[in-house]
Amino acid sequence: MAEKLTPREKGFSEWYVDLVQKAKLADYSDVKGCMVIRPNGYALWENMQRVLDKMFKDLGHKNAYFPLLIPESYLKKEAEHVEGFNPQLAVVTHAGGSKLEEPYVIRPTSETIINRSFAKWIQSYRDLPLLLNQWANVMRWEMRTRLFLRTTEFLWQEGHTCHETEEDAEKETRQMLEVYRTFAEDYMAMPVMTGQKSESERFAGALRTYSIEAMMQDKKALQAGTSHNLGQNFAKAFDTQFQGRDGKMHHVWQTSWGVSTRLIGGLIMTHSDDAGLIVPPKLAATHVVIIPIFGKASDAEKAQVLEKTNALAADLRKAGLGVVLDDDDTKSPGFKYNEHELIGTCLRIELGPKDLAKNSCVMVRRDVRQKEFVSLDEAVSKAQAMLDAMQKDLFTKAKSFRDSHTFEVNSYEELKEKADQGFLLAHWNLDPKVEARIKEETGLTTRCRPFDLKQEPGKCVVTGEPSPGRIVFSKAY
Repeated sequence: MAEKLTPREKGFSEWYVDLVQKAKLADYSDVKGCMVIRPNGYALWENMQRVLDKMFKDLGHKNAYFPLLIPESYLKKEAEHVEGFNPQLAVVTHAGGSKLEEPYVIRPTSETIINRSFAKWIQSYRDLPLLLNQWANVMRWEMRTRLFLRTTEFLWQEGHTCHETEEDAEKETRQMLEVYRTFAEDYMAMPVMTGQKSESERFAGALRTYSIEAMMQDKKALQAGTSHNLGQNFAKAFDTQFQGRDGKMHHVWQTSWGVSTRLIGGLIMTHSDDAGLIVPPKLAATHVVIIPIFGKASDAEKAQVLEKTNALAADLRKAGLGVVLDDDDTKSPGFKYNEHELIGTCLRIELGPKDLAKNSCVMVRRDVRQKEFVSLDEAVSKAQAMLDAMQKDLFTKAKSFRDSHTFEVNSYEELKEKADQGFLLAHWNLDPKVEARIKEETGLTTRCRPFDLKQEPGKCVVTGEPSPGRIVFSKAY
């Protein structure tokens, strides 16, 4: 029940784990660091997939699938790449009862094995751009895990594209970051900062990495998506070349970009409360629950109420809404209210004999939990309007929270004092050693240099040396 959740103020981490398990989103597995995604959680992922997949395809990308097992030698072809992932690799050394001639790495990401195919498929500039996406699972051996946020195995999509020029690759990289921003803000109702990562936070083997960064209710940052300009590093490692318009051979310019089931964790921590899960309507599997209220009603009155609730459910479904009619008479209305608040049903409709006599019903929005009396004749249009308002209000509330916990800081002391207060905009001299010192002494990491933040030169808050502009520091997941 919802009242058994640990309150956020008492323990945000405990609240999060309680919610994930009691809202039946995911459960722990006997496989170290892995999770079982339950139907409630997988329904969210399916809706995210559906929206993102259309966004990708609308831009010309096509889906493909590549093997889970990658020859170990492939990863070694790109030195920085293998060094970056080496501590997280799971390696298969035996199969079919005997030792393999060459070990296979379980996919941590697919740049290497995909490039092996690209090198065979691409011959001419006429083959470009090549725009692919893969929905898959990956494995990265994590020491400390948390459901959805960081698990040894997780689900994601990884886009991989090849282009004629660096300019085309950069355009693609930024375009896909904008797709992620649009999805996060318009569908997840989760405001994000978009910008470039620091060199130390750059994807192993990339020229540049960009990210969307969101603020959770505990004021920590969540990197919710990344887009990488890979340059020609992997193309040179795998000899992925094409004959250009000038008749000469050139290496392709590449990108990769991805989001994962971590988005579900971000959605939870952005919107939910001590009563349970709150889901933005655009991603909800169940928009409306209709609960008949019988009380001391006669059998005839109960039959009338059930007839009307079934008709209302049918009308709402015709309008494209996900509807549950909860007519289980072994549970009290109060129990049902708590249960549906816990699992994140967006809108509750109550209907009893007295309501029916007035040709009305009661509607309760999950996020504000206030009762509103609505004419049954207007129930469908009102439900749609309330869901639209909920979607907008969730974004407004989350953005207000983020903005009120974003600060400019102008000294190292101030950076330390506000380390737990949210997003800190500070000058930094770009020295990785200074960045590492800040992380060690404060727990703060650089998140991104936001595109929409006006950059003006200043002095590094640690060393006083010249800084090209402010970057976001925050504690993060």
